[in-house]
Amino acid sequence: MSQEQTPSLPGRRREAARNDERILQAAREVFIADADAPIAAVAERAGVGIGALYRRYGSKEELLRQLSRDGLTLYIELVEAALADTGDPAAAFARFMREAVIADTHSLTLHLAGRYTPSEDLWRDGDRAAQLTAELLARTQAAGALRPDITVGDMTMIFEQLAGISVGDAERTQQLRLRYLALFLLALDPASGAEPLPGPPPAWTEVSARFDPRR
Repeated sequence: MSQEQTPSLPGRRREAARNDERILQAAREVFIADADAPIAAVAERAGVGIGALYRRYGSKEELLRQLSRDGLTLYIELVEAALADTGDPAAAFARFMREAVIADTHSLTLHLAGRYTPSEDLWRDGDRAAQLTAELLARTQAAGALRPDITVGDMTMIFEQLAGISVGDAERTQQLRLRYLALFLLALDPASGAEPLPGPPPAWTEVSARFDPRR
């Protein structure tokens, strides 16, 4: 729930929604910096009592699931918006890549994969995100604006490599991520005349196994 929506709620619900926003933002900051941090560190960062946090999230694992759920929801919205764009496919794809890097949803995957057991709704959302990404890639490739050997697995790894760039300062980190995104986009352009990529791309089973190797 956004801050714009929060004031329209009754008093106690409004305060609970604000607390939830603070908790989730704090949890993202804490666990991306240190995935082994205790849940008490989240309460401290959020400025709420540990009891208030546990009333909303019964465990660290539940909190991690919610962070991932929110990240997947945002990513899906970005892909759907790109697919709904009926303009130039190359521009729509580049805009999607930039917005996904700015949203930084893949930092969650990079730092939290394997730290919790995904629920079935998370698996469904993950499959949905992969399906939509495949549709976007196919459309961009059909327009001749993307290398034909790029797959959903490649996209995941590209986003994670960009999410791995961090120099402490948030503004400078984003500048560098967008700088290297520009280089990736040049490499993804079939007009670059690059040789075929070595080796097979990562399979979706390899990507998803990081969350639960049993699947």
